[in-house]
Amino acid sequence: MSYRNMEECIIDLEKHGHLIRIHEEVDPHLEMAAIHMKVYEAGGPALLFEKVRGSKYRAVSNLFGTIERSKFIFRDTWESSQAVIALRSNPMKALKQPLRYIGTGLAARKALPIKKGSGVPAGFEEIQISDLPQIKHWQGDGGAFVTLPQVYSEDPDKPGIMNSNLGMYRIQLSGNEYELNKEVGVHYQIHRGIGIHQAHANRRGEPLKVSCFIGGPPAHTLSAVMPLPEGLSEMTFAGLLSGRHFRYSYADGFCVSSDADFVITGEIHPGETKPEGPFGDHLGYYSLTHPFPVMRVHKVYAKKGAIFPFTVVGRPPQEDTAFGELIHELTGGAIRSEIPGVKEVHAIDAAGVHPLLFAIGSERYTPYQQLKQPAELLTISNRILGTGQLSLAKYLFITAEEDKPVSTHDIAGFLTYILERINLRRDIHFQTNTTIDTLDYSGTGINSGSKVVFAAVGEQKRSLCTEVPEVLLRVEQGWGPAAMIIPGIVAMQGKPFRDYSSAAEEISGLSAAIAAQGALDSCPMIILCDDSSFMSESLNNFLWATFTRSNPSHDIHGVNSTVEHKHWACDNVIIDARVKPHQAPPLIPDPEVQRRIERVFSEGASLGGLRRP
Repeated sequence: MSYRNMEECIIDLEKHGHLIRIHEEVDPHLEMAAIHMKVYEAGGPALLFEKVRGSKYRAVSNLFGTIERSKFIFRDTWESSQAVIALRSNPMKALKQPLRYIGTGLAARKALPIKKGSGVPAGFEEIQISDLPQIKHWQGDGGAFVTLPQVYSEDPDKPGIMNSNLGMYRIQLSGNEYELNKEVGVHYQIHRGIGIHQAHANRRGEPLKVSCFIGGPPAHTLSAVMPLPEGLSEMTFAGLLSGRHFRYSYADGFCVSSDADFVITGEIHPGETKPEGPFGDHLGYYSLTHPFPVMRVHKVYAKKGAIFPFTVVGRPPQEDTAFGELIHELTGGAIRSEIPGVKEVHAIDAAGVHPLLFAIGSERYTPYQQLKQPAELLTISNRILGTGQLSLAKYLFITAEEDKPVSTHDIAGFLTYILERINLRRDIHFQTNTTIDTLDYSGTGINSGSKVVFAAVGEQKRSLCTEVPEVLLRVEQGWGPAAMIIPGIVAMQGKPFRDYSSAAEEISGLSAAIAAQGALDSCPMIILCDDSSFMSESLNNFLWATFTRSNPSHDIHGVNSTVEHKHWACDNVIIDARVKPHQAPPLIPDPEVQRRIERVFSEGASLGGLRRP
């Protein structure tokens, strides 16, 4: 379907059983988010909130809650969009398979944005920020936020829509020091296009004009999060995926989407910031309060009958998990073209996406020799950790297929393959004092932390333990109980973390005690934690707690560890995944809110027939 607006999408979803209307009045303060999360967890439909307390506008969530529903929304444009991205990444495909790509030209004709007159489009009315649904998601949030914004900016040095950036940078509508209806917060992280535009505007000594579109065809929302090949703009992709030109005009010098449900226009002035946050974020913790750009609101517009789309982020999986799957399916081939030798890169959703990457590369440097150690894989690792948002990763596990197939999506199997082959005295490589995700508080400061690469190839070197080794069961000094996570990885419970000096001393004692018991080759990785039963309860618990709570340079230790010519080595890796005092608090649902929303799920209510999680 080529939806012209959000309303058409909702009608289509409802017609095919993919959407439920919630007729009861619902409070945007915590209740809407709690209902959304409960329905998402149950694998339920999209939700149209018809009565939002304090606002005359309806709201919709969980549009992209399943990959099946997302593909249904884009069913008429999905394949042609994939084909155009593939051609952008590798134009030679059209020459090699001309019949397969013959339709991409027709799809591309609808992709270019088209200007529709000037001024505010017909059908819009001017409103205020306070008229919008003031959705607060978690009890510790600093205010109400827009979670599915399409933030539009142009390069002041090269103005025009084809030199624009469309990104999904959260918008804080209220709270903190923001003057309601006059200011909003714009939270954007490093490696974002809007940052380049603001830098250019600052250099010119002028404010950056920004437009925030909310709603419109779902393709516009997805376009704001797409990592597109060089030369393919978000505005072009929005038209391509929606099967209809992105239509726009300019009002008072600001770009206004003709198809959006809401548009916020304003300016970011050089050097102006205000505290933004806290906000419950996709790592499963609160991102804390930090200074971010403040936008002085110019005007706010709403289309007649506008619908406010939102999502809720928290510990994965959440709705943005489907975003990730969509992006991978649409652009998975692009990374192989961008980084020669890469076969797969998988950002692990359960670990919060950015903290942990799995990759499969190739070893072509010495095909005349049997593989003995990673070579090309290390070159590929540097390319991965220097590419776009992949550069925000902290942990990269990489291998090359040899004697048997391996998949980055078989998480336990992939880790097993690596740990069976890795040489712990040679194949661990650190990068220190570097950048990590803005939302990751495991490092030494905002955006600051470290990275580590675990690279492994060659023949299997060890058999991995499938029960907690006796060596670890005998270790005393306050450590334990120990629990098995997956083959070769054991969780050990410890005392609460106090500081890094005390931790180094404690773990040195643990390492010495393990070494004194003899070799422990079958258990290459030990995870120190606050609760070994939680850590071992599920693979997702292990991935989340380990890789969101550790900074490689500070939290990786080793049995019999040494440093030779700047290279760190050990016999067994110890990762300290205990909660640290400087880390952000985890997201915990409010029991009172959970009790209140039961009315919507009771018999005879809008969601009374929903299958419970």
